[in-house]
Amino acid sequence: MNDQTASQRDLKDRNREVFETLVKAYLTKGLPVGSRTLSRDMQMKISPATIRNTMQDLEALGLLASPHISAGRVPTELGLRLYVDELMEVGELNEEEREKIESIAESHSGDVEILLDKAGSVLSGLTHTASLVMAPKSEAPIKHIDFVSLDRERALVVLVTADGNVENRVFKPPVGQTPSSMREAANFVNAFACGLTISELQESIANEISKNKKEIDSLASQLIASGLAIWESGDELTKRLIVRGRANLLEGEGALHDLERIRQLFDDLERKRDISQFLEIVDESDGVRIFIGSENKLFSLSGSTLVVSPYMNAERKIIGAVGVIGPTRLNYGRVVSIVDYTAQLVGRVVSEPV
Repeated sequence: MNDQTASQRDLKDRNREVFETLVKAYLTKGLPVGSRTLSRDMQMKISPATIRNTMQDLEALGLLASPHISAGRVPTELGLRLYVDELMEVGELNEEEREKIESIAESHSGDVEILLDKAGSVLSGLTHTASLVMAPKSEAPIKHIDFVSLDRERALVVLVTADGNVENRVFKPPVGQTPSSMREAANFVNAFACGLTISELQESIANEISKNKKEIDSLASQLIASGLAIWESGDELTKRLIVRGRANLLEGEGALHDLERIRQLFDDLERKRDISQFLEIVDESDGVRIFIGSENKLFSLSGSTLVVSPYMNAERKIIGAVGVIGPTRLNYGRVVSIVDYTAQLVGRVVSEPV
């Protein structure tokens, strides 16, 4: 075992049962667990004194911690990671939970935003956490793109899609742009933009610029990069994130002890900070992923757990994500099954023709 990891191999049978029983008790109540409580809950008949010695051994391994002077212990982030990776059993959805999740699709009439809003509300209600739902990108094929200079500090990128939509975004162009570099950039993009989605165009242009650096004016290439990047700006990503159920974070016996953590989390959720990192998490995912405490790149200061799963379209391409954020004392086995089932349903419904 190194300093950063622990595994089931490091736990003897007795230590393993003490550890597992303690974690389950903590996840249920959210409070430090003492030796007397464990002696009542364990299948093995072990004296409180022996349990106390075992808890000290587990603390030495970095799996438990003493938050107060009392003899009670709580699992550390390392301990929770061991539990989630090697000891946790993913629960089966009961009939009521399954029906509530499937109700998300009942009123689907083609409005994806309404569907995802309902998915967020159902997730939040079932798990008693705050839910996070990332809407799909707009992937309509492009018909035409123009770059228009407004003044020295501002330019406009105009995107016309094949379905007739016209979108305008203001951005700051590279220093030194001229009308001719604007025209050169637009001509370059439109030479092969037609029929591509914005994400496909960004990838294609990156490859073209790499191949033809000498042939493309450097200012024009900078303009292309900055002009198209505006479609993946923070504002756009913020619009795609739906948050529901923040009040649930104030529930539970341990909430009063965590007011500062919850205040910070509310601030994070309100400003929807670092949304690009949420997309990175999604793009790296294959099924449900769990980020505990400091592992949680999106809300690293909140001391919370993020459980997230991507959802995919009919071509098995990741287009968005659903997840929940709550305290580290989540019922992980139950929450994982709820998030996973919701992600599968949302992906299927979003991909179905209306």
